[in-house]
Amino acid sequence: MSVRDALLTPKQAVALQRELAPRIDRTLHCREPRTVAGVDTSIRAGLVHAAVCLFSFPALEWLETASAVRPVEFPYVPGLLTFRELPALCDAYERLSREPDLILVDGQGLAHPRRIGIASHLGLELDRPSVGCGKTLLVGEHRVPGERRGARTRLVHEDEVIGACLRTQTGVRPVYVSIGHRVDLPFAVRIILRCASRYRLPEPIRAADHAAGLL
Repeated sequence: MSVRDALLTPKQAVALQRELAPRIDRTLHCREPRTVAGVDTSIRAGLVHAAVCLFSFPALEWLETASAVRPVEFPYVPGLLTFRELPALCDAYERLSREPDLILVDGQGLAHPRRIGIASHLGLELDRPSVGCGKTLLVGEHRVPGERRGARTRLVHEDEVIGACLRTQTGVRPVYVSIGHRVDLPFAVRIILRCASRYRLPEPIRAADHAAGLL
């Protein structure tokens, strides 16, 4: 079942996550990308504002932005934010003139209690390689990484490595990187670090934040 096919209750949404989680591909199918898209949403006045910003890679030159707006149709439930945001993100994605080789999502992928955060669910829905880059910790434990850019530690939950706590800039707060879909963790960490060349967040995600009205 697609998230866009029907309105679900929270109980049905949890059941769908558990059904789909085994389908997440944790192996690398993405070679060096030529284009990378950052995606994000904001919610204002009962509407979901979604943005997808396409960049070249590795030059990180902006290519295009697509956006969409939808009414909020799912309640706020931690761990189920996908069901509020993903339909609008899919609408915005379909307005791009070309498909990106890789999607960077402002949110979690495998680093989720049921191993299917929005980065994984979006990658599965669109059948595209994806990486999660969350600003805050949702689940798991980690040691504090060193202060230098590139320092990282493992993010672990229930004895499973679900991501990495990564310092993208010296002296700034780390981000939480995890597999979305059709990538592995070393690739995900490397791409996030290369895309975060100047700021804490990767440039495509920063652009999507702006376009969605978050910055």
